[in-house]
Amino acid sequence: MKRTRSHIIEFIQKQKTAFLASVDEDGFPNVKAMFTPRKIEGNCFYFSTNTSSMRAQQFMKNPKASIYFYQRGRFRYEGIMLIGTIEVMQDDTTKREIWQTGDTMYYRQGVTDADYCVLKFTAEKGRHYCDLKTESFRMEDLT
Repeated sequence: MKRTRSHIIEFIQKQKTAFLASVDEDGFPNVKAMFTPRKIEGNCFYFSTNTSSMRAQQFMKNPKASIYFYQRGRFRYEGIMLIGTIEVMQDDTTKREIWQTGDTMYYRQGVTDADYCVLKFTAEKGRHYCDLKTESFRMEDLT
């Protein structure tokens, strides 16, 4: 069941929802549904969110994170979990790279809105589930 980097990226790009997990101040996991990554570059996945959000604040204190994607079919279920760290990016260059026209609905002041930031998730390892089989992998080992 050996999966390639391209399989994982293609699978993720087809999904509409990502589940993003952070760690709160008491060490408990917190999970939130988000839109899929705006940009994928190597092992990095970029999401947009509010700087003032609970999630962004948690990542500023503890960068450990996990993202999960799944596709549920009638007879087949496939899921990919990635584990890594998140950096809260507030620089103009990164913000402009993933900005989309409709984002003004969430960030009224546009791409320079102080409440707009980018979560840069860097995957280190993961698990893939499909056809009743699970496989762990390290991102550096994928071909």
